[in-house]
Amino acid sequence: MVTGGSRGIGRAIALRAARDGANVAILAKTAAPHPKLPGTIHSVAAEVEAAGGRGLPLAVDVRDAAVVESAVAQVADVFGGIDVLVNNAGAIRLTGTLDTPVERFDLMWSVNARATFVCSRACLPHLLRATNPHVLTLSPPLSLDPRWLAPHGPYTLSKYGMSLLVLGMAAEFTSEGVAFNALWPRTVIATAALSMLGGRVRPESCRSPEIVADAAHAIVTRDSRSFSGQLLLDEDVLRAAGVTDFGRYRIDSDTPLATDLFVDARNGED
Repeated sequence: MVTGGSRGIGRAIALRAARDGANVAILAKTAAPHPKLPGTIHSVAAEVEAAGGRGLPLAVDVRDAAVVESAVAQVADVFGGIDVLVNNAGAIRLTGTLDTPVERFDLMWSVNARATFVCSRACLPHLLRATNPHVLTLSPPLSLDPRWLAPHGPYTLSKYGMSLLVLGMAAEFTSEGVAFNALWPRTVIATAALSMLGGRVRPESCRSPEIVADAAHAIVTRDSRSFSGQLLLDEDVLRAAGVTDFGRYRIDSDTPLATDLFVDARNGED
């Protein structure tokens, strides 16, 4: 079950699972074509089917707990259970205190931290019955460095809230064998969210969503009882899995990569 699955990283994760023949529920608000953004839950479900999986498109606003719970019940009924939840839906606005309207603060908190809780809580009764249950949340490593707090504290709070929930639920459900981990890109990913960065990062400086999808696959196919409570970077996950060629994920091989938010820049082989 993938939230925010109609485009970008969510779509890439859904298609990577489909190549294994997985049943994939695609949850997102976009049921009809958007005038400015690509993809719908129905187009991704069709791609999942074409890739070898089984797709279930569900129009869901993750801010609505009742709708989430109804969707989870439908997924479990259609597929016979839930093995993996990917908390990918997100909202972003990189503004400081005075430039962040209260309603935008509420939106980010609801779509990011609160939805991670709502979706995880709704899926847990089914995950507790699964053989290898995983909850994977797209949220960053934690740092109290003011440079991640001063420029866009409201957004940072909402994303850190997701990571704190990951750590808390990992500890809470360790004896039940449900894994909770977080995944974050080391470099900026070329998705529709680039427009929210105000032109500060060009697509040529990014990697494709497939790097996050491959890392997600590597995480959720591990033994849930032995791998939980980790805040991970996509590149590190793939290097640990033996990947050495990262050039295939680059949008442009000649343009230096842009390091993502919440990640310390470093030199590395690509």
